[in-house]
Amino acid sequence: MGAAAREAFAALHLGKTATMRKTVGESDVYLFAGITGDLGPNHVDEEFMRKTPYGRRIAHGVLAVGFMSTCSTKVIGDLPPAAVVSYGYDRIRFPKPLFIGDTVTVTYEIVERDEATMRTFAKVTCITERGDTVAVGTHILKVVE
Repeated sequence: MGAAAREAFAALHLGKTATMRKTVGESDVYLFAGITGDLGPNHVDEEFMRKTPYGRRIAHGVLAVGFMSTCSTKVIGDLPPAAVVSYGYDRIRFPKPLFIGDTVTVTYEIVERDEATMRTFAKVTCITERGDTVAVGTHILKVVE
C-alpha cells in the first residue's frame, strides 16, 4: 500500500462523521424524476396521492440516498491524494415517507474499518424535523491504490 493511500485510510477513522440538512423542495422531486425517468404517481400526482394513506406526494427514496452520498463526499473532504471511492450501499431501508417540504438531516458516521481491504463502513441515517427516520443504510468507502 502506498503512503498516500495509507494516510488517506488512516484519516477515515472510527467515529468520523459528516452531516447535512436540506429542505426537500418541489424542484428537487421534479428534477430527480426527470433525470431518472421515475415519474410514478407517488412522486408527481398530488390528486392520486390524496387518496392514499400518505395523503400527499412523497419524495423518491433514492433522492435520500443521494443526500447520503453528499455526506460521504463531506467525510472524504480534503484527504491526502488517493482515490477514495464509493464501494456501494448495503441494507438501505425507507421506514417512513419523505415528503416534499420536509427538512431532512443526514448523519454519516464511520463505524467499522477493514484494514485488509482498505474499506470503511458507515451508518447513515436521514431524519426529518418531526423526528421520523426516512432512510437508513450502510455505506462502504474504499481507498484504491
